[in-house]
Amino acid sequence: MANGEAVVDLRSAAEAVAAEEEDASVSPLHQIESLCMRCGENGITRLLLTRIPHFRELVLMAFECPHCNERNNEVQFAGELQPRGCCFRLEVPAGSSEMLNRQVVKSDSATIKIPELDFEIPPEAQRGTLSTVEGILLRAADELQALQEERKKVDPKTAEAIDQFLLKLRSIASGDASFTFILDDPAGNSFIENPYAPSPDPSLTIHFYERTREQQESLGFLVDPSTAPESSTMDDLPPDEVRTEPHGSVGAIAGRRAIAQCNTDEVTSALCRYSAPEEVDTLPSSCGACGTACVTRFYSTNIPYFREVIIMATTCDMCGYRSSELKAGGEIPKKGKRITVSVKNKLDLSRDVIKADTACVKVPEVELELASGTLGGIVTTIEGLITKISENLERLHGFSLGDSADDWKKKKWHDFKSQLTRLLEVAEPWTLIIDDALASSFVSPATDSIEDDTQLNVEEYERSWEQNEELGLNDMDTSSADHAYNTNSV
Repeated sequence: MANGEAVVDLRSAAEAVAAEEEDASVSPLHQIESLCMRCGENGITRLLLTRIPHFRELVLMAFECPHCNERNNEVQFAGELQPRGCCFRLEVPAGSSEMLNRQVVKSDSATIKIPELDFEIPPEAQRGTLSTVEGILLRAADELQALQEERKKVDPKTAEAIDQFLLKLRSIASGDASFTFILDDPAGNSFIENPYAPSPDPSLTIHFYERTREQQESLGFLVDPSTAPESSTMDDLPPDEVRTEPHGSVGAIAGRRAIAQCNTDEVTSALCRYSAPEEVDTLPSSCGACGTACVTRFYSTNIPYFREVIIMATTCDMCGYRSSELKAGGEIPKKGKRITVSVKNKLDLSRDVIKADTACVKVPEVELELASGTLGGIVTTIEGLITKISENLERLHGFSLGDSADDWKKKKWHDFKSQLTRLLEVAEPWTLIIDDALASSFVSPATDSIEDDTQLNVEEYERSWEQNEELGLNDMDTSSADHAYNTNSV
């Protein structure tokens, strides 16, 4: 295998590559004799397991038949499904050849849409494609053109309509007209190149979402909720018996190990650092990974100098999936909040941070800016926040350190990585800015009184109309509820 000799099946190829994974510089190319679907003779499939830097593991396959010259290639993902689906939206202006040359990874479950043409490429078409925006559109046009002669004989009107559509499709593929390129993947394994990374791209927006039950089933999670065992609660145990399980356990015992379920003094002091939960409640939910029924446990607590928050935790008996999140409670604040922290030493890195999913994060010294929604809502420290940002950039922004990448792109990424490392080393003072339009984010003060912390500045501001529109506040009408509360209070 190490000498590149042929293997008999995909399993042996995968095992060979896994055995040599520690030596990343050696990526053996394997050859497999396989059947050509065009002429029926045997051809050669070349298989390579590789990793795209700052993305994830891929299996590249290329088939070639020496008898009829049939050729095709495919890319499959060797890693796991992502926790959430992703939707990329790329605005392509007319005459922009650089935008058309952006590299695109389309997984087996991804759908591509062009709203201007009312055109959609379903998941089963162009399966596992590693191409460009232009290449995907031209391949779709070629596949539609392939059967036009047969259509003209059977249904001339439909064939004529497709000819007119192909003119429009090839027109936008050549850059003659502007269009919107939407890549929607429930598995979260698709990708569109951002040449400006790690800076945001004004033409590219990324949205992460929770998969629906239908999407779960399309990805292979066929758990029937009616046959799933009912989630047990602590009420099922005798009054004098409390079962405890080690933190991190999964499987059938995972339901006994929620974040708000433990009653030991150690766990209570760790989880309830600011104040103890008044009461732990449960509500029925569904697993975000496999879709089966489970239970979400939550409680509310109050953080000094901040507000009331709700801590939620979910565990799944079927697949072991677990998640926890923190949401701000109470009414929506009338003003937004901008938190500015001056980081001068390593003690500042240990400040507690609550970053809501509506918050933007900025570090002016390294020109770093994260839009709202990136990383979601997390509870961490300043050091953990910078580390998560670094890991997230490495995972999302592929094609930046590959063999085909430009030297200036490689240098740009290396320089930016070194700048993030310098932030964690606090080689020189730097500033962290968390801007949250809903005022749901928080940074803990280093002193007993927040007024005495000269390195922490909290500023309130009036939200703009655009911010209220994005949050859905412009269309929110609470007059009926206000009238009912006022009536009851009287």
